[in-house]
Amino acid sequence: MGIGAVSDELLGTFVPIAVYWLYSGLYVALDGVGRLDGYRLHTREEAATKNVVSKAAVVRGVLVQQVFQVAVSLTLFAVIGDESSTGQKQPPVLVIVLQFITAMVVMDTWQYFMHRYMHINKFLYKHIHSKHHTLVVPYSFGALYNHPLEGLILDTIGGALSFLVSGMTPRTSIFFFSFATIKTVDDHCGLWLPGNILQALFSNNSAYHDIHHQLYGNKYNFSQPFFVMWDKILGTYMPYSIEQRKGGGIESKPAKLD
Repeated sequence: MGIGAVSDELLGTFVPIAVYWLYSGLYVALDGVGRLDGYRLHTREEAATKNVVSKAAVVRGVLVQQVFQVAVSLTLFAVIGDESSTGQKQPPVLVIVLQFITAMVVMDTWQYFMHRYMHINKFLYKHIHSKHHTLVVPYSFGALYNHPLEGLILDTIGGALSFLVSGMTPRTSIFFFSFATIKTVDDHCGLWLPGNILQALFSNNSAYHDIHHQLYGNKYNFSQPFFVMWDKILGTYMPYSIEQRKGGGIESKPAKLD
């Protein structure tokens, strides 16, 4: 079953990738609006000096991860695919909502513990996870800039588990993974924008994640991409406040250091 001539499995594989670049592109466009500099969590000078990897290298790195993502997704759908000609029917709306929530919790749980372990294990941090932290000042299309092995373990396998445990259909997965993609990009956008519904609804947002990307927050705020429950339960939560930066603009200040 699909939309038009395209199967839900193909849409569930490629739509989130298209969403990644489209939503990132929106933030790239906003980055060119000088009037929004007052909403940046870091100055342009900080971004230029602290980020040690070029944007071209980031794009290449993300594309490599997305190739792995496509391969795993198509393999998963091929293994569990419905062999009937009609495909799976969509369950009632309430069931879909419960599947969404289940998938969010599963993804958060997997990513928290895998992410935290990559910080605890010095070998994994040095050789794998530190690649993501070369972006000290996060930006939108760097959200999935990881070592390929990290991308496979955290994001791709985490996504597969969310899909399988929740029991969602391939059609539901189109919307879930597109939403997860938007949330991940938004968390790395480097902006604190008034009226941003995601930043208002979720405590796990761009300011929260920015703390983790700084040296003082390296052992805190591991949760991603939806909730902060595991950080709060296991004592790795570092609260923050949005304050005016000296010289203009705003910054995410760790309250725990006061």
